[in-house]
Amino acid sequence: MASDKPDFLHEAGPAAWRLAAQVVTAVGQVLLWILTGIGRLLKPLTGRLVASLYGRSAPPDPSHRTPGGTMYARPGPPAPAPRTPPLLRWLHAWRRFGRSWWYGPVTGAVLALGALFEIPLHHRQAVSLLGGFALASTVPLMFRRESLRPAAAITLGALAASLLSGQPLLATTAFAGLYTLYLLAQQLPRQSTGVLGVGSVVAVGVVYLASGSLDGIPWPASFVAVVAALGLGDARRTVETAEASMDEERERNSETLTRLNAVQHEQAVLRERARIARELHDVVAHSVSMIAVQAETAPYTMRTLSPEAKKGFGEIAGAAREALEEMRRLLSVLRAEPGTEPEVTPQPRLDRLNELIESHRGAGGEAQLSVGGAVRPLSTTIELSAYRIVQEALTNARRHAPGSRVRVELNYLGDRLAVRVTDDGSPMPVTRVEDRTKAMGHGLVGMRERATMLGGRFAAGPRTEGGFAVQAELPVGQNRRS
Repeated sequence: MASDKPDFLHEAGPAAWRLAAQVVTAVGQVLLWILTGIGRLLKPLTGRLVASLYGRSAPPDPSHRTPGGTMYARPGPPAPAPRTPPLLRWLHAWRRFGRSWWYGPVTGAVLALGALFEIPLHHRQAVSLLGGFALASTVPLMFRRESLRPAAAITLGALAASLLSGQPLLATTAFAGLYTLYLLAQQLPRQSTGVLGVGSVVAVGVVYLASGSLDGIPWPASFVAVVAALGLGDARRTVETAEASMDEERERNSETLTRLNAVQHEQAVLRERARIARELHDVVAHSVSMIAVQAETAPYTMRTLSPEAKKGFGEIAGAAREALEEMRRLLSVLRAEPGTEPEVTPQPRLDRLNELIESHRGAGGEAQLSVGGAVRPLSTTIELSAYRIVQEALTNARRHAPGSRVRVELNYLGDRLAVRVTDDGSPMPVTRVEDRTKAMGHGLVGMRERATMLGGRFAAGPRTEGGFAVQAELPVGQNRRS
């Protein structure tokens, strides 16, 4: 069906619309030019204002550049520390004020004073019914942090009574009512906030119907203000809940990372222990086992050995087997998994000193053992430490004074065990007595650590009559076996 309107009417509509768009564009462009010009004129002023509020760092000095363009520090007095911008100082001061206990009383008192100063603007006396309602609507907010719900009940009740009695609405009391709704929505559950919102809207509607206190304010604005106050409070609560959840999540992530780092560290320790065990097995165990095998097979391959030589080879084989056993125990400890007990054997005690002395004699040394005092069983730690000190002293005597006569003395005193190992020096000057303290550095350190760890005393050094002496005193503690 053909249109009854002429064609020029169909073209006039789009043409008029394009013309109107061009006019709006031209007017907007002119306004943009004007605003841009004003902004350029005010740019120095706004720059100084922003710099005074937010602070401004000084640009780098071009003279501080090398010919290649690299910045360097010019020698001279240190630059003063940058000052905090004024706006940040004000924000920090306001936050500190907001966290203080007197924030509520001060702000509530200021709001009450503002209400009293506003009353004369409505041609009313401060000492009047309006003044009483104004104080009742503002003073309770001084205690909103301690008792929010009772203070809110008084504030909202006084505001509703003031409006229903026909009193004019004050800006301070209106702010107090909206701020109270904001605080309630921030703390109440969401369902309770909805009930409060419905009740507040109904109360505003009743005021419009029963009195003329709000006739100067359009009713949509009142309803929007009430709903906005409640919505802002609910939004604030949502943000705080989300921040608390994020903090908890960050804390959980931090704990998880800490545990993960601990597990990784433990795995690294286990790998290092396994590597040390492999190194010890490859480097030491094989060599010691070869010594034991050769010492055991020597009497069978060498028919002309004397009985003393055969006994010496037997001592070497026994020492090698004992070293292998100690090595196996050490490797079992290094290879043990966390939470599992490695295979261990009883540690040597003082009742095995005779075996240690015999082992020293079998290696070609001379040693005597003397025991003084009332012999009694001591704790495992004390006896093990004393045994190890004697063992290290005998080893050092064989190494640095071969052929010397060694005397081992044990004295069981009332509150301590005294250990003394002396030698008369080597008949062959392999190591000078004056240099033995340095040569025995690691051994002396180990013996001293064993004694001091138990609260005892340790001393070592050359004797005036010749030779070397090692002395230790260990507190016995409880005189029983652990």
